[in-house]
Amino acid sequence: MINKIIAIVVLSLAIIMAMPYAQQGLDGLLFLHNWVSDMLTEVFKGSEAGDTTRALISLLAIPVAIGLIPAAIYWLLKRSWFPYFMQCVWVVWLIQTSALVVLSKI
Repeated sequence: MINKIIAIVVLSLAIIMAMPYAQQGLDGLLFLHNWVSDMLTEVFKGSEAGDTTRALISLLAIPVAIGLIPAAIYWLLKRSWFPYFMQCVWVVWLIQTSALVVLSKI
Protein backbone atom coordinates (compact mmCIF):
# COMPACT_ATOMS: atom_id res chain seq x y z
CA MET A 1 0.00 0.00 0.00
CA ILE A 2 2.77 2.43 0.93
CA ASN A 3 4.59 1.59 -2.32
CA LYS A 4 1.53 2.57 -4.36
CA ILE A 5 1.21 5.87 -2.50
CA ILE A 6 4.89 6.63 -3.07
CA ALA A 7 4.53 5.69 -6.74
CA ILE A 8 1.55 8.00 -7.28
CA VAL A 9 3.36 10.87 -5.53
CA VAL A 10 6.49 10.35 -7.65
CA LEU A 11 4.47 10.05 -10.86
CA SER A 12 2.48 13.17 -9.98
CA LEU A 13 5.71 15.09 -9.45
CA ALA A 14 7.05 13.80 -12.77
CA ILE A 15 3.88 14.95 -14.54
CA ILE A 16 4.10 18.39 -12.93
CA MET A 17 7.74 18.73 -13.95
CA ALA A 18 7.05 17.53 -17.51
CA MET A 19 3.88 19.59 -18.06
CA PRO A 20 5.39 21.96 -20.67
CA TYR A 21 6.67 19.00 -22.69
CA ALA A 22 3.35 17.19 -22.40
CA GLN A 23 1.58 20.33 -23.63
CA GLN A 24 3.88 20.49 -26.65
CA GLY A 25 3.19 16.83 -27.38
CA LEU A 26 -0.58 17.34 -27.19
CA ASP A 27 -0.32 20.44 -29.40
CA GLY A 28 1.63 18.42 -31.97
CA LEU A 29 -0.87 15.57 -31.83
CA LEU A 30 -3.80 17.93 -32.34
CA PHE A 31 -1.94 19.75 -35.12
CA LEU A 32 -1.45 16.43 -36.95
CA HIS A 33 -5.12 15.55 -36.44
CA ASN A 34 -6.24 18.90 -37.85
CA TRP A 35 -3.81 18.60 -40.76
CA VAL A 36 -5.13 15.14 -41.72
CA SER A 37 -8.70 16.40 -41.34
CA ASP A 38 -7.99 19.41 -43.57
CA MET A 39 -6.34 17.22 -46.22
CA LEU A 40 -9.35 14.90 -46.23
CA THR A 41 -11.74 17.84 -46.60
CA GLU A 42 -10.78 17.99 -50.28
CA VAL A 43 -11.83 14.38 -50.76
CA PHE A 44 -14.93 14.24 -48.55
CA LYS A 45 -16.84 17.46 -48.83
CA GLY A 46 -20.41 18.49 -48.99
CA SER A 47 -22.39 15.74 -47.32
CA GLU A 48 -22.97 14.58 -43.78
CA ALA A 49 -21.72 11.09 -44.64
CA GLY A 50 -18.54 12.61 -46.07
CA ASP A 51 -17.98 14.68 -42.94
CA THR A 52 -18.48 11.62 -40.74
CA THR A 53 -16.08 9.57 -42.86
CA ARG A 54 -13.49 12.36 -42.79
CA ALA A 55 -13.78 12.66 -39.00
CA LEU A 56 -13.47 8.89 -38.57
CA ILE A 57 -10.41 8.56 -40.79
CA SER A 58 -8.69 11.57 -39.22
CA LEU A 59 -9.38 10.20 -35.73
CA LEU A 60 -7.90 6.78 -36.58
CA ALA A 61 -5.01 7.69 -38.89
CA ILE A 62 -2.72 9.36 -36.34
CA PRO A 63 -2.85 6.62 -33.64
CA VAL A 64 -2.23 3.90 -36.22
CA ALA A 65 0.65 5.85 -37.76
CA ILE A 66 2.21 6.52 -34.36
CA GLY A 67 1.74 2.86 -33.39
CA LEU A 68 3.50 1.77 -36.57
CA ILE A 69 6.71 3.59 -35.57
CA PRO A 70 7.66 1.28 -32.66
CA ALA A 71 6.28 -1.69 -34.62
CA ALA A 72 8.61 -0.92 -37.53
CA ILE A 73 11.61 -0.50 -35.23
CA TYR A 74 10.75 -3.75 -33.45
CA TRP A 75 10.36 -5.56 -36.78
CA LEU A 76 13.72 -4.28 -38.00
CA LEU A 77 15.40 -5.55 -34.84
CA LYS A 78 13.56 -8.84 -34.21
CA ARG A 79 11.99 -9.67 -37.60
CA SER A 80 8.67 -10.38 -35.93
CA TRP A 81 5.48 -8.42 -35.32
CA PHE A 82 5.41 -5.99 -32.38
CA PRO A 83 3.27 -7.68 -29.70
CA TYR A 84 1.96 -4.43 -28.18
CA PHE A 85 0.90 -2.65 -31.36
CA MET A 86 -2.79 -2.39 -30.49
CA GLN A 87 -2.03 -1.24 -26.94
CA CYS A 88 0.09 1.61 -28.37
CA VAL A 89 -2.70 2.52 -30.79
CA TRP A 90 -5.28 2.51 -27.97
CA VAL A 91 -3.15 4.71 -25.70
CA VAL A 92 -2.52 7.28 -28.44
CA TRP A 93 -6.20 7.15 -29.46
CA LEU A 94 -7.34 7.76 -25.88
CA ILE A 95 -4.95 10.68 -25.45
CA GLN A 96 -5.95 12.21 -28.79
CA THR A 97 -9.66 11.73 -28.18
CA SER A 98 -9.41 13.18 -24.66
CA ALA A 99 -7.63 16.26 -25.98
CA LEU A 100 -10.21 16.68 -28.76
CA VAL A 101 -13.11 16.35 -26.32
CA VAL A 102 -11.59 18.88 -23.93
CA LEU A 103 -11.05 21.37 -26.78
CA SER A 104 -14.36 20.76 -28.56
CA LYS A 105 -16.67 23.69 -29.11
CA ILE A 106 -20.23 22.44 -29.01
